[in-house]
Amino acid sequence: MRIVEPRLLKGFRDLLPDEMLAREKIINVIKEVYESYGFVPLSTPALEYKDTLLGYGDEANKQVYLFKDPDSYDVGLRYDLTVPLSRVIAQYRELPRPFKRYQIQPVWRYDKPDPGRFREFVQFDIDIVGTESMVADAEIISAMAECLTNLKVNFHIRFSHRKVLNSLIAYAGIKPSRSHTVFRVIDKLEKQGLENVKLE
Repeated sequence: MRIVEPRLLKGFRDLLPDEMLAREKIINVIKEVYESYGFVPLSTPALEYKDTLLGYGDEANKQVYLFKDPDSYDVGLRYDLTVPLSRVIAQYRELPRPFKRYQIQPVWRYDKPDPGRFREFVQFDIDIVGTESMVADAEIISAMAECLTNLKVNFHIRFSHRKVLNSLIAYAGIKPSRSHTVFRVIDKLEKQGLENVKLE
């Protein structure tokens, strides 16, 4: 009888009971916050049609696990939760607008594994579909901050919005032709620190 060596695929991991219990506690904290903001849960299948995942003719994404199922359909494992959400919104037009959903499910990416970077991981998504209000953006940022606070994580949030930056540049009296330089300086701040950027 052939003996099969117990081993994991590269880029994957087992979560033993202690790790799973810790993960479940984190998930419960996040779900509680999401639901307090009025987000409802959504679950989508791990498999989607290839054309749903990649769009028509897009063969560039090498991170997607693709294969033919036994019925000869071209399918793939979801690599994020946004693409399945888009399919759900297009397929179930009767969903209310705005539609506030959260989704906590595993995703798969055929990526080069590194320490702390796996090919299967859980993604935590919240989205508000069907509104252009900036209040929706603020609500998502607020929910994210509350999750991290409740998990006792030290954090700070950085965000950028090109229109806001352009408005600030105009307000400061900087010519639009110089905006590229301003954006480069902003990008360098995090990597090099304020004092090093001042020296340039």
